[in-house]
Amino acid sequence: MAEKLLKSTATVGGMTLISRVLGLIRDIIFARIFGAGAGMDAFFIAFKIPNFLRRLFAEGAFAQSFVPVLSEYKSQREHGEVRALVAAVSGTLGSVLLLISLVAMLGAPLLVTIFAPGFIDQPEKFTLTSDLLRITFPYLLFISLTAMAGGVLNSYGRFAVPAFTPVWLNLSLIGMALWGAPLFEQPVMALAWGVFIAGVAQLLFQFPSLRKLHLLVRPRWGKQHEGVKRIMKLMLPAIFGSSVAQINLLLDTIIASFLITGSVSWLYYSDRLVEFPLGVFGIALATVILPSLSRQHAEASPEAFSKTLNWALRLTVLIGIPATVGLVLLAGPMLTTLFHYGAFVDEDARMASLSLMAYGFGLLGFILVKVLAPGYYARQDTKTPVRIGIYAMATNMVLNIVFVVPMVMNDVTGPHAGLALATSVAAFVNAGLLFRGLRKQGIYKAEAGWLSFSLRIMVAVSLMALLLWWLSLPLSEWFAMDVMERISQLLMLILAGATSYFASLYLLGIRPHMLKTSR
Repeated sequence: MAEKLLKSTATVGGMTLISRVLGLIRDIIFARIFGAGAGMDAFFIAFKIPNFLRRLFAEGAFAQSFVPVLSEYKSQREHGEVRALVAAVSGTLGSVLLLISLVAMLGAPLLVTIFAPGFIDQPEKFTLTSDLLRITFPYLLFISLTAMAGGVLNSYGRFAVPAFTPVWLNLSLIGMALWGAPLFEQPVMALAWGVFIAGVAQLLFQFPSLRKLHLLVRPRWGKQHEGVKRIMKLMLPAIFGSSVAQINLLLDTIIASFLITGSVSWLYYSDRLVEFPLGVFGIALATVILPSLSRQHAEASPEAFSKTLNWALRLTVLIGIPATVGLVLLAGPMLTTLFHYGAFVDEDARMASLSLMAYGFGLLGFILVKVLAPGYYARQDTKTPVRIGIYAMATNMVLNIVFVVPMVMNDVTGPHAGLALATSVAAFVNAGLLFRGLRKQGIYKAEAGWLSFSLRIMVAVSLMALLLWWLSLPLSEWFAMDVMERISQLLMLILAGATSYFASLYLLGIRPHMLKTSR
């Protein structure tokens, strides 16, 4: 089972890697053409609002409620009943989100007031954000239906197509930035239309794969359907519990809207680099284990359930800790190499590197939340993550005040980095409470060997960190390099760090075949 999960994780991670690389290219183009000014602040807010809700209605609460119920139908019922469930869910979800989208487009200024109140005193930026939001908001409808289709495909072991789907968003935005922007009086308006087009393309891309499974069905309103009722019951509390990280990021954005121009953009570029390893590894791993855990719970296999979690946690520690350390130590070089061109100036690179280090500190926590939450959702327990989510969000809100207010009052450089640090700490609080709950309920039982395994990881990571620190150059020297020098230096650092880490692990006795088992 572990070998199959590893193969599936590699498949999803590989497809996600393609998307993330294109996402970096997209952001490089954004930084070069648009920089970190008022126009991009407006676009990032207009895209963040439907994207935030997407995490609630799509990959977040909906997926974690839909996949366990679908897996149960697939395991215990006829295919015709599965088709009926898919039809009822798609019709009900689509109808609700269509109504929400229409209301949101009409009330765009109100949403901007709520999500970016700092823009109210900047009429041009406020109006532009509202106009952009009217175009981007329907993305929520398309991407949520896309996520539903992806949940169906994942439940049947078809991981590649859903994992590849985000590529279309990046291709659409790249195309509109390069060729669409000159056609508009406000160039960033092209990016909003790129989001809209991508939503349609991503949904259509799922259809052939659904047809092969005989699950491309006509949507039907099905609020009274037994499966829909169960999903809705699970989904309501999960809407909050599964999206604490996104709510925390949104709180950062709200506060950042009151800070100096550029703060929203600096946080965006930092978050994008954190999302790269989180998506390629953390979300890929969570995507793969949720159907397996759901099936093991439906088949009443608590030992297999615990073994799957144990395997996932070991893989998380193996990859997540060095990724966290690397992201913090290489924050400045990565941002400079990727974004420090054109309109993205020295100050932008310096400020964004501060928030990237703060977000990078929390990378392991973000991954752990993604891996541990399925341990609850697979058992159709959405209440516990909600309770834990409330504690984590309260922690984030308090730390926002503790970290940011003194920096603003004392005119300390980089208060936006305080927002990122608060989010990172809250992620560890969330992960710690999720882990404690699984242990306390006896759902997860750690297998032998964790102490030895963890010590070897920490030794290897420490050696890697010392090497990167020794090889690193001041940020001012990176600014003076041309693009090829930056790329070669960054690749050298990444290769040196990775070689040091994995060579140390090998010498300490950790072998690749160990990843194929839970021991």
